[in-house]
Amino acid sequence: MARFDFFNTPRILFGRGRIAEIGTLSKSFGARVLLVYNGDAPGAGGPLDRATDQLRSALVEVHAFRQRGEPQVSDVERAVAAAGEAGCDVVVGLGGGSAIDCAKAVAGVLANGGSPLDYMEVIGQGRPLTKQATPWIAVPTTAGTGAEVSRNAVVGEPTRKFKASLRSELLLPRVALVDPELGVNVPPDVTAASGMDALCQLVESYTSTGAQPMTDALALRGIELAARALPRAFRNGADLDAREDMALAALLSGITLTNAGLGAVHGFAAPLGANFPVPHGVVCAALLPHVMRANIDALWNQSKDHPLLERYAAVGRLLLGWPDAERHAAAEAGIDAAEALARALKIPGLGNYGLADSDVPAMVALAKRASSMRFNPVALSDDALADVLRSAL
Repeated sequence: MARFDFFNTPRILFGRGRIAEIGTLSKSFGARVLLVYNGDAPGAGGPLDRATDQLRSALVEVHAFRQRGEPQVSDVERAVAAAGEAGCDVVVGLGGGSAIDCAKAVAGVLANGGSPLDYMEVIGQGRPLTKQATPWIAVPTTAGTGAEVSRNAVVGEPTRKFKASLRSELLLPRVALVDPELGVNVPPDVTAASGMDALCQLVESYTSTGAQPMTDALALRGIELAARALPRAFRNGADLDAREDMALAALLSGITLTNAGLGAVHGFAAPLGANFPVPHGVVCAALLPHVMRANIDALWNQSKDHPLLERYAAVGRLLLGWPDAERHAAAEAGIDAAEALARALKIPGLGNYGLADSDVPAMVALAKRASSMRFNPVALSDDALADVLRSAL
């Protein structure tokens, strides 16, 4: 068996109604919280109000910072400044992946000093973080990115037309609090896109060159959960059983991506999200079947007995619920199932966000720089990568 490392959040609280514990948890780390959130504004009666009420009941001083859109370097710098001025000693990230990534980056920079660019891969200086992040708690309200248990914070920089990560086990939260009830009022389009992000992360980490026994087990369980629950959560947001299954699938996807890496879908996500107004989950949904096709074809051309083909077959069996399907048929059907799921969830093509055929060469060149690309199960040629993008228009 190959050697491997395994990183994980020290404590995970999972279950309905657990947002009631956020005040006591935060109080155990400090007295002044920077609450980074997105979604509903104060007074809407949503997760923000529930969390704020619990924090104040525990006599925790709350300083709210609203993250609008995916975090940029300037957002993180403003939030760090706000936390410093208020003397915050705890950070809470409440919301989707954007709020949690911002909170994660803020906690890391607060403890280590400087700017996010000092520590960012690809477009920054890539300096290692040397100090444990300021204590912070991740509270997801969407089931998608798994950012509540991942050790990287994705941050964009418009002037460099790229999104990149601060990455270190020192960024892991002290606690991930996952309450499926917080997702009940998430709109269907957000449910669809975030859910496809989770599914994509599970598929990519299972087929990654960094896959290992522990991530394999978690990824397979997550794919099974997402395949059955995502359509139900999309059709009926109040289906708490479906919300619970998707919350767990997203949580598992964050653990697997942290330890196994991802692939070409997420390699493309960095430049596409930085250059076009396309939600991250939409990128994942639009590209997943086409990347699966490119990878399976490339592996098949190398060897019809390539061991990674069986992994794609396992994915296909789980997506379709065909446990006894033959390897090649299951792998092919898995591609069709991923594409059919994206259609059922009404995921638009990337052309709807301004991506044109003329943009493809530049996006391919940028994607090849992304850290996720090195974990793709097979090296794809520029022509194959371009075909993937054109197929998703």
